[in-house]
Amino acid sequence: MSGLVIALTAAKAQDRYELNSGWKMAAVKEVKESGTAVSLKTYSLANWKPAVVPGTVLTSMLANNEVPDPFWGMNNEKIPDIYHTGRDYYTYWFTKDFKENYPSGGKQVWLTFRGINYSCEIFLNGKKVNAEPYKGMFLRKTFNISKLLSRDGNNRLAVIVYPPDPVGNPNGGQGGDGVIARNVSHQYVAGWDWIRPIRDRNTGIWDKVYIEKTGSINLKNPHIVTLVPGKRNTDGLQKSATVKVSAELENATDRRIEGILQYTLEGTKVSKNVSVAPGRSVTVELPDHILKNPRLWWPAGYGKQDLYVTNLQFIEGGKIVSDSEKLSFGVREIQTEWNADTKSKQILVNGQKVFIKGGNWIISDAMLRFTNERYDAEIRYHRDMNLNLIRIWGGALIERPEFYEACDRYGMLVLQDFWMSGDCNGRWVDPMKKEDQWTRRQYPDDHHLFLESAADMIKMVRNHPSLAMWCGGNEITPPEDILVPLRDSILPKLDGTRWFIDYSNSDEMSYNIIGGNGDGPYTIQPVSSFWEKRTFPFNSEVGSVGVGDYESLERFIPKENMKVPVPRPGQQPSEEADSVWTYHTYTGVGYEQSIEPYGKPSDVRDFATKAQLVNYDQYRGLMEGFSSHMWDWYTGVIIWKTQNPWTAMRGQMYDYYLDPNACLYGLRAGSRSLNIMCNPVDGTVMLVNNGFKQQRNLMLAIKTYDMSGKEKMITQVFAYIEPSSVKKILSVKKELDELSKEEGAFLSLQILDEKQQVLCDNFYWYPNQKGEYSGLNKMKQVALVADAKAIGKGKVEVKLKNPAGNPVAFFNRISLLDPATGKRILPAFYDDNYVSVMPGAEKTIIIEYPSPVANPVLSVKGWNVSEQKATIK
Repeated sequence: MSGLVIALTAAKAQDRYELNSGWKMAAVKEVKESGTAVSLKTYSLANWKPAVVPGTVLTSMLANNEVPDPFWGMNNEKIPDIYHTGRDYYTYWFTKDFKENYPSGGKQVWLTFRGINYSCEIFLNGKKVNAEPYKGMFLRKTFNISKLLSRDGNNRLAVIVYPPDPVGNPNGGQGGDGVIARNVSHQYVAGWDWIRPIRDRNTGIWDKVYIEKTGSINLKNPHIVTLVPGKRNTDGLQKSATVKVSAELENATDRRIEGILQYTLEGTKVSKNVSVAPGRSVTVELPDHILKNPRLWWPAGYGKQDLYVTNLQFIEGGKIVSDSEKLSFGVREIQTEWNADTKSKQILVNGQKVFIKGGNWIISDAMLRFTNERYDAEIRYHRDMNLNLIRIWGGALIERPEFYEACDRYGMLVLQDFWMSGDCNGRWVDPMKKEDQWTRRQYPDDHHLFLESAADMIKMVRNHPSLAMWCGGNEITPPEDILVPLRDSILPKLDGTRWFIDYSNSDEMSYNIIGGNGDGPYTIQPVSSFWEKRTFPFNSEVGSVGVGDYESLERFIPKENMKVPVPRPGQQPSEEADSVWTYHTYTGVGYEQSIEPYGKPSDVRDFATKAQLVNYDQYRGLMEGFSSHMWDWYTGVIIWKTQNPWTAMRGQMYDYYLDPNACLYGLRAGSRSLNIMCNPVDGTVMLVNNGFKQQRNLMLAIKTYDMSGKEKMITQVFAYIEPSSVKKILSVKKELDELSKEEGAFLSLQILDEKQQVLCDNFYWYPNQKGEYSGLNKMKQVALVADAKAIGKGKVEVKLKNPAGNPVAFFNRISLLDPATGKRILPAFYDDNYVSVMPGAEKTIIIEYPSPVANPVLSVKGWNVSEQKATIK
């Protein structure tokens, strides 16, 4: 037995590592030699430039100061577009020198590319690696390079990467002239209504490259399925779940390999004897494992996100680990059912129905500069908005495993689109498109490549518990010869556990109710409309504004362009904005109609401050309105959209630099799992319980305040609410109308538990009978008392006190500043922000920040609170 232990321990020397530094690049026009010559160590790279890999040509050019930052001002217009320069301009060689010894004793060395855009030729030490063409943005490729490695361990890899073909004319249309979609690649790079064209169309080795060393068997694409029958609770003793595991085994040798495929879970070993013929690959299914009392994975807001970790191993001859894969997975099961009342699907997790509160996601960075830290911050922001789902829009990509790992941690379900859009793929007549609808309907040109890529991407992300649904495309189905095999063959074979929707607003997902609005709208709405106007009962896209505050705007708009948009009553667009604002997709969506009631903006800072009031009110009202009709009108809603992959102004809860605006906190308030809210139409106070348990012995405190801070208690009453339900309490319309008639009023709604701790605090402000917030502009200044202390590494507790006798300290933005620069620390996570503090009351806010900034400074600034700064104790 001791010999087996020694053999297994020694085998851990096999490993995997990334080739993510030390790359060099040169334009194809500057390299006259062939790949066989360039990939020799004797070939001089003296004049080659440093390259960013993973990355694109443009990210490397930016790193080498050859182009200006395209996200600032009008800089993107200064960068040549590939449509005008020709593809050779952005065709580049990339080289990487690395050390890896020539293997012996049956060991194998593998080279893997997790993504190139769009096609490439690969050379190693004077030999061509890819005998077959390698093209398609969404296709991993692994090559056995064991016999191509240098005998002295010094190796050179050379890759020439060609751009998509065609590249598309960025003519201002959605996806430009549409022909970018003839490739199996992302479509937004030719421009959209929320982004300008990416000039190189993201050509390059854009995803990870790594070397893996194995024994005779390469273990690939492990697959884990968990079955959780019945309706489960989030705590207590659980009935058993079933774990099903399989994997592909590739024998790279010329001899038959015998061995054991196995893993150990919770002390139980699951294994199977396997025999793999020479040069063959087989898929092996292990015996089902019955997991007793499993720790279940739940979406955010419902329960814990427990994850299991195990190693799947192939042990050659029962003695030597040939290869292993670390597997992290959650035990959960996704189900769907049709809701006959709403006429839409509803989602169940572990047998419990979940009201979907989601956000649409494009991509983390438009130039594909992905990091684990950024993924973590962005997904955490979505969790902090009290959302439970992210939809990956079809004009982008299958998100990376690192994205899904963050979603697994934070409990975000994912609806993943494939690479189609109604705009490029022919759903509508579009004069901006080069080709007619019938032609566009058959995009992409290579249907086999699409299906091959889809199958590979399914294998890449299918083990993540967060992945909940697949979608054929954005607002259009794939062509029939893609849709049918994808739906009926590929997905059932490679996954088989998730709901597949043929397109994002399909009848399979949600009927368009007669008299309803369909999906959208995408602009500022009267808050009342979210309560009284029906849309799709499972709405995949509905949203509004998202302009950041002044500090956000100055990150990408030059000072000379900091100009307040000018109203254009009765015209379209309804506002005239500075050209830089327009370039960054400020589209005249009618902010002035919502800002004017707060008073005409005096400058951009004032405009941006008042915009935050609109932002907060819009997104709180949107989610509260949908929640008020939970299960009778709606089974879910997905915001269009919650983030921007560049410095745009449309649809974002935080800016490109990860600075949240008031949209995030308004959406957070409206999306609480247990919420108390007020219908703006009839003044009815309502309770919402998104949880799976009945809530009893709740104390509801309903108060109003006038502009001087005078409090009036309307009622304080005990209440209860059933699981996953909405309950009307009483109407406060009469009291609000009377109090707000002249100057407006405030409404405070609180839920307290049996210990008199506040579970929910919702605060509204109302205009006067003319629809103007006249009283806000007359409010007296408040000297808010701010006290901050460190309560852990990267964690601060802030207490805000408003002395008795004051008016309400209204709408305060809390910021954590770097003392060296005076700028905000980003990202930073506030458990609440844009907060109001009642007279004689105190509010506590917890801030967490991962950045190692010493001695940060707290800034507090509100509507009637002058900015004050405090040191952290």
